Amino acid sequence: MAASSNTPLAPPVRTCVGCRQRASATELLRVVAVASGADQFSLRPDPRRRSTGRGAHVHPTAACLESALRRRAFGRALRITGVIDTGELTGAIHGS
Repeated sequence: MAASSNTPLAPPVRTCVGCRQRASATELLRVVAVASGADQFSLRPDPRRRSTGRGAHVHPTAACLESALRRRAFGRALRITGVIDTGELTGAIHGS
């Protein structure tokens, strides 16, 4: 049976790189890596989900951020190697 064109679509589901729990993309903060030099990257929050390139998702909580950083999950999720500056992302989540 074909779905009705009036049926609302379910929001996309993503996995938090910190706690590894699946959640609606609207509950998670998208993070992208921006090159800031040779083998140097800066993690930038992308709350509007409009930046180009590969993104990783994390709950906007200190616990999930710390877990992701401890596990070095951003490098794997974003497929980058080198030095990763987390200052901008940490500031956005901690509210400074």
